[in-house]
Amino acid sequence: MAAAQKHVLRVYVARDTALKLTLLERPKSVEELKEIMQERFKPRLDGDFSLHYEDPDFDGDLCLLVDIQELPEKGTLRVIRPEGETSSTASSDTDILPHAPALLRQKSWPDHFVVPGFDYEIEHTLEEGNRVYEESGKLLKLKSFKPYPHEKELAMAAQALITAHPCLRMTAGYKVASYRNNLAKAGVAEVAINTGRRSRNNPNNDHPHQNIKKARKAEVNYIINLPKDQTPATLETMREESRMSVHEVEKTERNQLVIGKLMNTTYALRRQEIVRSLVAPRVRDIVDRWPALLMESQVFAEFHRINNVNLRNQFYKELDRHAPKLITLFRDKATKTGKIAEELAKLMRIYDLQEQRDVNMRRALVLRALPVYLREDAFKFFRTCNRGLEITQETKQLEEMKVS
Repeated sequence: MAAAQKHVLRVYVARDTALKLTLLERPKSVEELKEIMQERFKPRLDGDFSLHYEDPDFDGDLCLLVDIQELPEKGTLRVIRPEGETSSTASSDTDILPHAPALLRQKSWPDHFVVPGFDYEIEHTLEEGNRVYEESGKLLKLKSFKPYPHEKELAMAAQALITAHPCLRMTAGYKVASYRNNLAKAGVAEVAINTGRRSRNNPNNDHPHQNIKKARKAEVNYIINLPKDQTPATLETMREESRMSVHEVEKTERNQLVIGKLMNTTYALRRQEIVRSLVAPRVRDIVDRWPALLMESQVFAEFHRINNVNLRNQFYKELDRHAPKLITLFRDKATKTGKIAEELAKLMRIYDLQEQRDVNMRRALVLRALPVYLREDAFKFFRTCNRGLEITQETKQLEEMKVS
């Protein structure tokens, strides 16, 4: 009789939390495996989730575990929670982003600040602090702040916190500057980039409050630390590999997966080059070093890395949402007199004569008619870079634009 097949697995229940799971035999189904994990890892693992495993056939890339026979005898599993999961142990850190590496942050400041649940020790400290505050009005001293909050964000967070925990009221001032110094000393790139400013020992450096480099509202991954076990030298080697992968296969089909993986891994190096530069580099310089950014797929991927937003889907979503009202405006304007009305009427006639008017034709109509309606030159309204084709004056102007 054959011996039972033993499985030793490393299970990531969160980005930085791995637990060991030993099974004396293979479960009968994926659902049974999930039930075993929920029982073993209670209360860390609750709610709905799926399992992904590192598939050796695809260089360790994650694959959804559908067939229990694919469960490795020794390997790594990752718990992936569905979008919108609100379980107490769920975390956006367990989401798999198609283009982003291990990132410092996953979303920008929320519209409505909700006080999170803390671990047992902190909750106990807060409860005790609230009790003391109610008895004597004494405030509790804490040391956790966001590096670069806006005044409105501070007000939102403070209002939510002191409503839930009155003992956190502060009589005066904030300790954000001290918190930033601690983060910079710890090597957090987003904060450390602004260190070394004017002081008594460095009187010629930039003023502490001028030209501060920090993320814009939508840039949730403005600048991040280098990946673990990577150095600028190793990432520079990968950069050259990605550059060669683009140029060497121009006459054949490019390996999108290899290029995407290299660009993904070297994202931190690329952002640090751009953000740390004293003079904003030109578009020409960036695409010379990173030619993959001329590929449409990598343009969308880079936008996703910086903003954690699918640019293509978001653009078409908003375009489709506004299209009906815009077409109504175009039709109304087309009934008037004048050159603008004539051009709009011509576009509307072409659209109406089509036998099948699908979503792509509606999008094309809106994009063609919008600059006409706004009295803009369409050639200036849509700027196109003809890389690899005839170099026009417009292309030269685009290449001279600064990247920040």
